[in-house]
Amino acid sequence: QENGIEVVLASGRVPDSIERYAKEIDSKKFLIAGNGTILKDIQKNEIIYDNFISKEKALKIIKMCEENSVFCNVYTQKTIITKELNYNVQYYYYENSKKDDELRTNINVVNDIYKYVEQINTSPISKINICDENKIIFNSIINKLKKINGITILDIEHMSKKVIKRGSEFIDLQYYYTEITNEKADKWEAIKELARIMKIQKNEIIAIGDNINDEKMINNAGLGIVMGESALSLKNNRNIITKSNNENGVAYAIENYILK
Repeated sequence: QENGIEVVLASGRVPDSIERYAKEIDSKKFLIAGNGTILKDIQKNEIIYDNFISKEKALKIIKMCEENSVFCNVYTQKTIITKELNYNVQYYYYENSKKDDELRTNINVVNDIYKYVEQINTSPISKINICDENKIIFNSIINKLKKINGITILDIEHMSKKVIKRGSEFIDLQYYYTEITNEKADKWEAIKELARIMKIQKNEIIAIGDNINDEKMINNAGLGIVMGESALSLKNNRNIITKSNNENGVAYAIENYILK
């Protein structure tokens, strides 16, 4: 910030969860949540841009998942709505166990996601995550979901692989997943709106990411930086590759490509 650089966190997480991390790094002005469905002015505590999934579309997605016995969870502005602590939600729950209360991601476990979303006035829905361990079942539900108009299905070909610790036991979490947002919802679209508000040009934007949901912003920013452990599809000739998360890749990128 002393060098006139504004740092903005862009994540698939809910706004409250991102804001807690933003405070840790002294990022006080803006954040992007739900993979670009929300652009929030932190100081004014208001959403200045959004691209939410309508309740009608969300219910179609939830119903299709339930009819095919596929796990899904719903992200709103404030919380993750889920039927059980599994897959990505299990990982967030594990993360919460290591954090102070004010830094935890809100998880709301309900008996029936469809009825909960249908009957209760939840916050607007930013995205829906779908997970399954079986590739055939996962691909089948994706093909069915593609028939729903007006949504974007993140094209992820690899499995998510995470490890959590429960007592003295290490547990592998491996599953196929995708994230569904409203049509054209993307981190880059939110960044473009923020650039308009801040009156900055495309060549003044630097984007750092590690997953397929970062691809558009990395490829379109003035400078795109890819984390070392990222998917191969992100590592094209146009982008700089920094070190991995475990090697403090973001700090390395800032010191070697931004502040120099």
